[in-house]
Parts: sequence; structure tokens; C-alpha cells
Amino acid sequence: MMKRIPRLLVLVLALIAAVALAVVGVLRVMRPAPETFASGSATVGKAIRTGTAAIGGPFTLVSTNGDNVTDQNFRGKWLLIFFGYTSCPDLCPTALANVSAALEKFGPDTSQLQPLFITVDPQRDTREVMAKYLKSFDARILGLTGTQAQINGVTKNYRVYVALDKSEKGGDDYLVSHSAYLYLMDPTGKFVNVIQGNEDGDAIAAWLRKETNRSTWW
Repeated sequence: MMKRIPRLLVLVLALIAAVALAVVGVLRVMRPAPETFASGSATVGKAIRTGTAAIGGPFTLVSTNGDNVTDQNFRGKWLLIFFGYTSCPDLCPTALANVSAALEKFGPDTSQLQPLFITVDPQRDTREVMAKYLKSFDARILGLTGTQAQINGVTKNYRVYVALDKSEKGGDDYLVSHSAYLYLMDPTGKFVNVIQGNEDGDAIAAWLRKETNRSTWW
């Protein structure tokens, strides 16, 4: 009997080890995969490819020419959208100048492209203020403003970061922190991609050619 105990112990230990390994294997299989974005986000150069990300949506705003416009007014055209404001000290004029240069380099296909400048500061950016401001840039850039609620809705739909930096002086002397991407939407209103607004005109034009050439709309 004494000689059989070690063998029994060995068998028991071996059985325990086998069960433990099996449990670990099951847990590894059942463990949730690392969280990823539903859109399968990945970086493409200095642009951000986000595939089918839920960016964009319906909006109703007022253009610099006084018309009430919705996203439906632009169906059939590509939209190149930049969110900013006229009192912006550097990011906005740089981005709009780059867009203006890109439009010149993009060629005749710009007839199928509508650039939009949507304010994130509707309290100061009336349509008259925006119209005057945009005279410094390409005439094809259309400015859009609206009520605070309307602007809040469109910036939320496009996932634009906006933060009011109120100064101690109060009044209209303040800055607005905001993201500085150019959003490209296809002629059906579907989000395509973004690129940083500080890219120069050549880079933006090349990016537009690449992104729009993926489509059969041209």
C-alpha cells in the first residue's frame, strides 16, 4: 500500500495541472478582445482615416448671403468643412488660406466641391461679420452661422472640440479653443476623412485628389 501512494499523488497532481491549464485556456478564449473603434480608425499620413465613423448629420444654418440652408442643399457635391471663428488669431486664417490655395491647385473639379466655414462663435459671428471676414479668402468658401443651439448641434454631430476661454475683462474679449480639422463629406453626405487645417495648399489638394478618386462621383 505504501508503494502505491506516490503513484496516486502523481496522478492526482497531474490531473490538477491538466484541469488548471484547461481553465486558463478557456479564460483566454473567453476574454473580451481589446476595445477598438467601430470605424476601425487608423492614421493615414497626417490625416485621420475613420471609415464609417458617425461623423456628420443634418443641420440648418444661415449662410453669409442670408439664405437658410440645410445639409440637403449640398447633396450632389463634395463638402470640405472647417469649423472656426472670425476672431481666431492664427489657426483659422491659416486654414482658410490653405484651403484657398488648395482650391486654386485642385483645378476644374472644384465645381463639384463646396468649401464651408462654419463658425463656433455665433455670438460674435453674424452673417455680416463672416461675409466681411471671408473677403480675404477664396470667394468659393461659404460661411455659415446660426443660433447657439444650431451651432451646438452641428459641432456635436461632427465631433468638433469647442471650449470658450472667457477672459477676465469679460464682454466680447475672449478666445475659443477648437479642433482644427478639415472634414471631407461625399456627395451623399457621408463622412470620408479629415486632414489638419495647417497642411499647405499642395498637401490639401493632393489629399482631395486621392480621397475623391476613390469615388465614382467625378
